[in-house]
Amino acid sequence: MLPAQARLRRRPEFTAVVRSGRRAGRPTLVLHYLPERPVARAGGPLDPGTGPRAGFVVGRSVGNSVCRHRVTRQLRHLVGAQLHRLPPTADLVVRARPEAAGAGSAVLGRDLDKGLDRLLGDRAPRAPRP
Repeated sequence: MLPAQARLRRRPEFTAVVRSGRRAGRPTLVLHYLPERPVARAGGPLDPGTGPRAGFVVGRSVGNSVCRHRVTRQLRHLVGAQLHRLPPTADLVVRARPEAAGAGSAVLGRDLDKGLDRLLGDRAPRAPRP
C-alpha cells in the first residue's frame, strides 16, 4: 500500500497531471507523468515536496466494483515498487483501460515498466522483478 504522502487525492492534482504532463499509452493502462509539481497559489494549501506521488483512475469501463477494486489494488502494489524511479517532485497518474480487467499482475507490471521507461527515457534504475 502507498503511504498517504505518496498519493494524489484531490481532483485539481489529477487534472494538473493529466492536462500538463506527458503521456504514455500501453495496452492495459495509460500513464500521465508530470516531473515538476505545480506551485500552490497564494492562499492555497502548500504542498511540500515529500517525494513522488501517484494517483489511480479506474473507471466503470474496466468492470464492476469488485473488478475495479482488484485492478486498483494491483496497480497500487506495482506502482509502490516503482516510485523510487521518479524524481521527488514528480506526480504520476495511472489510468486503467478496460483490458486491465482481464490482465494479471505480470501483464500490468510489464506495461507499467515499459510505460515508465518511455516517460523517463530509462534514466532511472529499474528494480529487479521477482
